[in-house]
Amino acid sequence: MTSPTWTIREIADEFGVTTRTIRHYEDIGLISPERQGTVRIFHRRDRTRLSLILRGKRLGFPLDEIATIINLYDAPRGRRSQLEYVLSQIDERREDLVQRRRDIDDALSELDTFEQRCRTDLDARPDAG
Repeated sequence: MTSPTWTIREIADEFGVTTRTIRHYEDIGLISPERQGTVRIFHRRDRTRLSLILRGKRLGFPLDEIATIINLYDAPRGRRSQLEYVLSQIDERREDLVQRRRDIDDALSELDTFEQRCRTDLDARPDAG
């Protein structure tokens, strides 16, 4: 029984990315589909790696960090230093996201205050027109 394979178009459609994006990830070594002439054949490993890449992107990791992390995914499991590295990256990313959330909350609060001032000023002014 042969394992399933996919074309670049099928993979792009499934993950909601462009074929150009997939070719870019291939060019920088994040994925390595089988090549038959000019045709790319994607296997389960490629789909898994692409899924990890896109998850990393959604979480805001830069591609070089994603590469390090997904390469660890392929390495033998259980190496303490590898797990510690991944955990440190997760901690850094979490701190960054928490700070961004604070910044967004602050900006929304400022907008609410400014909006309320504008509405108060508008209600206090008689129609000039």
